[in-house]
Amino acid sequence: MSDTVLLIVRRVLLPVSLLLGVMVLLGVLITRVLARTWPFTVEDAVNRELAGDRTDGWNSVSLVFSTLASTQMIVVVTVLVALALRLWLKRWREPLFLCAAVTAQALVFLLTTLAIDRHRPAVEHMDVSPPTSSFPSGHTSAAVALYVGVAVLMALRVRSTGAKVAWWTLLLTVPLGVAVTRMYRGMHHPSDVLASFVNGGTCVAIMARAVLDRGLRWGRAKQPTRRPVVAARS
Repeated sequence: MSDTVLLIVRRVLLPVSLLLGVMVLLGVLITRVLARTWPFTVEDAVNRELAGDRTDGWNSVSLVFSTLASTQMIVVVTVLVALALRLWLKRWREPLFLCAAVTAQALVFLLTTLAIDRHRPAVEHMDVSPPTSSFPSGHTSAAVALYVGVAVLMALRVRSTGAKVAWWTLLLTVPLGVAVTRMYRGMHHPSDVLASFVNGGTCVAIMARAVLDRGLRWGRAKQPTRRPVVAARS
């Protein structure tokens, strides 16, 4: 087995598989084992409270955040940012990291929804429900992977502490807004969006370790050329 395959297995496949196991375990605990214990017993009340506070203004704001994390928008923004990074930095490391993080969270999300069947909150739904379980929130985990991933890249590029804080503050606002929005619009329970931060954030960390680590050498190291030994004349 080549060094590259071993690295992919050790740095990508095994961690992502472990994350999937953790997400499924969380889903089982939340929906079956701990469903009748606090704080999961108050989740319905939280959803009802948010639904009761809906206004036309907040409905419009929530639609903006929800759209920022829709599947179509996530794909478009990921592709555009990856292309911009490629043109700016003249290398593939950063675009690959971002695309891998977004793709990994999507796979974990989809496989988790196949294993965990959770109904959406018992309030009016402001969006059409996709044919997936309520656990976890795909919008939230995608927003975390994409926008936190971009924040990681920008923090690595800028040197000013103020600039780093500004980028993190700006880009973290999106997944936080998406999380609140998905609950406000009646599409997810609080534990759904919290679990999505685990999914998206862990995928960013896994891909940063696998792709952004400059100490890693993907592929076989180039063997030094051996020069023929010339026997010394006596």
